[in-house]
Amino acid sequence: MKIQPYIEKLGSSEEYKKFMQENTDAFMVAGFFVLDFETKQNLHQIDYYVPSKKKVAAFTLDEKINIQMLNLVGNKIPEKMDMQTKIDLEALQGILEDEMKNRNISEEIKKIIAVIQNIKGKKIWNLNCVLTGMELLNAHVEDETQTVLKMEKISMMDLIKKMPPEAMQKLKAQAGGVAGEKMQAPKQQHPQGDSEEAKKEKIKKLEQLEKAIEKEKDKIQHDAQKSILKNTED
Repeated sequence: MKIQPYIEKLGSSEEYKKFMQENTDAFMVAGFFVLDFETKQNLHQIDYYVPSKKKVAAFTLDEKINIQMLNLVGNKIPEKMDMQTKIDLEALQGILEDEMKNRNISEEIKKIIAVIQNIKGKKIWNLNCVLTGMELLNAHVEDETQTVLKMEKISMMDLIKKMPPEAMQKLKAQAGGVAGEKMQAPKQQHPQGDSEEAKKEKIKKLEQLEKAIEKEKDKIQHDAQKSILKNTED
């Protein structure tokens, strides 16, 4: 998965040409990509900042080109950048996996949510990953040197504990009432513990919970990154 074909697709599109005619002060500020290694439902997006409107134009480039004008939250103006990157999308997984081995992180990567921006003149990849085993991973990678600047693993269960009540209510609705509730023990149990049927039911509920958490986290990440709410200076 290379970035350049998407840049060329955007540059040659009528949507982009019309946008630039109407917004001559606009400049590229970020790339936002979702790489889903299970469903293969990937997303490729390029963001432009329009100073005169104080808005971000988000171009999604999968299938047809769509554009959304988003409000820029905060006073920090994103830095101008281009998409001439040393690291291509197809290389991100390998870079992460090598560093994960160095840190004895054994989980597999299921999904990467990648944002590239200029931070103090350097192109930085901010990578949020969904791992197997109900784990999340955040990493910052410098594009020029391909150096991992930061890597942190977070438990989904820890996130649940820190979630505000309104977020928990959403998860409960999405997971069919599983999130935030204690799982009730079955009325009939095997002498040595839960029956096979009860165990399967618990596993099913955990899978529902995991999917609900992934969906909620993806939404939060997507909304935040599209609006350039986060930077990766840390």
